[in-house]
Amino acid sequence: MSALYQLKDIGRRYGTRPVLDIDSLQLQAGRLYTLTGANGSGKTTLLQILAFLQPPNSGNLIFRGLPVTWSRGVLRQLRREVTLLHQSPYLFATSVYANVTFGLRSRGIRGEKLRRAAMAALETCGLSGFEGRSARELSGGEAQRVAMARALALQPAVLLLDEPLANVDSETSSLLLQVIRSLPKAGTSVIMTTHDPRHQSDLNSITIHLENGCVVSNATSSHSGIL
Repeated sequence: MSALYQLKDIGRRYGTRPVLDIDSLQLQAGRLYTLTGANGSGKTTLLQILAFLQPPNSGNLIFRGLPVTWSRGVLRQLRREVTLLHQSPYLFATSVYANVTFGLRSRGIRGEKLRRAAMAALETCGLSGFEGRSARELSGGEAQRVAMARALALQPAVLLLDEPLANVDSETSSLLLQVIRSLPKAGTSVIMTTHDPRHQSDLNSITIHLENGCVVSNATSSHSGIL
């Protein structure tokens, strides 16, 4: 299985405060990872770097065998392969369908291809028949499913999830767990932060545990190694 990401001597700080200090970490394509750790351990910052949204202050990030250069043209292409779903995603005050198709339209996708991608994503997330509803009238769980559908419609190679199951009802949590678990077999690699230790077993995932910005050893990860 080919390497998806390789991180070497990655450091990130905010001002003088160190947030990440990762000697070596290699993530494989086609797998599902859960990032665990206390608040402030660096989980969200790591996702931001993996999403090519912010560079590290030091070290090298390699994606699919090529070093990442943080230039606008390169980043534009890389960001088309990776989608980050935030813990509290923003929905536009439009219809569910308009929200789900927003990213597709911004990439120039139109017509039947756009419609098929959107409808398939809505069905996957249990939202068939929701197309015409206003996003502002949805429950919290429904809004989270719309955000997931919007991400899936882009068919990313990598889906990064920041606490997607926090503060949702049990029905939504169960449905999203099923969706997330199915993604690697469908060709999407997943890296997800969570505070709930049950999610590792529910998802049959590989756990990467962070403490004070460092990857620490446990049963399924190591400070320096291939996961």
